[in-house]
Amino acid sequence: MKLYPLQFEPILKERIWGGEKLKTLLHKPITSNITGESWELSTVEGDVSIVANGEWKGKSLTELINLFPDEILGTAVHARFEKQFPLLFKYLDAREDLSIQVHPNDVLAKKRHNSFGKTEMWYIMQADDNARIIVGFKENSNADAYLENLKNKTLLSILDDVQVQSGDVFFLETGTVHAIGAGLVVAEIQQTSDITYRLYDFDRVDAKGNTRELHVDLALEAINYNKVETKKSYTNNSNQSNTVVDCPYFTTNYIPLDGAISVSKSIESFTVYMCVEGSFEIEYNNSKTQYIKGDTVLIPAAMNAFILNGKASILEIYIS
Repeated sequence: MKLYPLQFEPILKERIWGGEKLKTLLHKPITSNITGESWELSTVEGDVSIVANGEWKGKSLTELINLFPDEILGTAVHARFEKQFPLLFKYLDAREDLSIQVHPNDVLAKKRHNSFGKTEMWYIMQADDNARIIVGFKENSNADAYLENLKNKTLLSILDDVQVQSGDVFFLETGTVHAIGAGLVVAEIQQTSDITYRLYDFDRVDAKGNTRELHVDLALEAINYNKVETKKSYTNNSNQSNTVVDCPYFTTNYIPLDGAISVSKSIESFTVYMCVEGSFEIEYNNSKTQYIKGDTVLIPAAMNAFILNGKASILEIYIS
């Protein structure tokens, strides 16, 4: 195949809690003032990403993987996941609180939905004053206490509430009860799954006066009722890949780019770059491509040597 950095058309999602920051901060072509998500790289059924640039423009990510599985996914990822793209990349704008929710693990998701589970991480790109997230329980709990507080509308009293700022990272293993709070823009990396169990939605109604479906019974078996540590600390060394998350599903590094660095990578996995601040370019095969804040780019696995140049904060993601 002709190798080059691949960008994709954003898949924009209206959400009851969404706003307009995906346009004002991340330059997404939204047309609604309740746009909550931009799916940057997806093979979720019904929401498959389409190439936006170069020779393969108009092809879907699924089509490219079927044509060139080793070249796109990488030899090890292809062997492990066959022709499935195992990750989903998003930007989110929370004008209001998201619902309190939980995601099932691989075993439960496979049994119930024939899907991957949904381990995920959040990188906080922008935070209003006093913005916060909900992650897990304040103390170890159990199903009975959870149900009692849910019934009494006091669930928030037993959940951990954490104030956040730009640059914070949170890693959420499956089973962690969570919610992104109002006033946050987040880069999200997760397993390819759209399985969410909604526990509580603050009694909100949509424009037609309807509440959103809750999944209280389904969630019971999925929840981890123990207190969990979710915040990740990481180094900030310029022009280096600083490890932020290293889990069985993905590795995420933080690169504070200031100038030019040469990248030499394995052909075993694809690499994805998410530009979370500033701008940079990728130089490959005597060609240069520019990227700005809010851009996401897929580096095919077979494209294993190139140059990054610019002044930017970049998330680097691959499967190890």
